[in-house]
Amino acid sequence: QVQLVESGGGLVQAGGSLRLSCAASGRTFSSYFMGWFRQAPGKEREFVAADWRSGGSTNYADSVKGRFTISRDSAKNTVYLQMNSLKPEDTAIYYCAAGVNLGNWGFWGQGTQVTVSS
Repeated sequence: QVQLVESGGGLVQAGGSLRLSCAASGRTFSSYFMGWFRQAPGKEREFVAADWRSGGSTNYADSVKGRFTISRDSAKNTVYLQMNSLKPEDTAIYYCAAGVNLGNWGFWGQGTQVTVSS
């Protein structure tokens, strides 16, 4: 089992930045793919970014490429999502996830709200 707890959400003006954190506990952190997803009101949950197992690659949704950066600190069992140049359309609940591959996300956090005002 893996337990995930997100933090760092909040209210920010368009053009601003936020850094989300996801603290993981449980089984070996480095063996999991770690990802961020988001769900806006009235919309389905969508993929944002993923970090492959430690030392691997990263993937981003086209809508956030060049603005968001995913990273992990294995010593702290924490994955981050640095969000720059935020836009109102980035407003959503952001969820952290852990999985054995990019198509199998078995563990989810409770979510953290990000609101970007125009």
